[in-house]
Amino acid sequence: MLEHFFQCPHCWEEISMLLDRSVNQTYIEDCEVCCNPIEITVKFEGEDLVEFRTEILDQ
Repeated sequence: MLEHFFQCPHCWEEISMLLDRSVNQTYIEDCEVCCNPIEITVKFEGEDLVEFRTEILDQ
């Protein structure tokens, strides 16, 4: 697991999450601060994080 820090695209607060290095994925998670949904895309090549992208979802 890799701990990764990023800013919420809604409230701009720093958030941390644990990323599973064994899988590339796109999923939706609510911000732990403002509770708005964020689409998160994570891609690894081997052990290296090569892409981490957040997108605002319309509510």
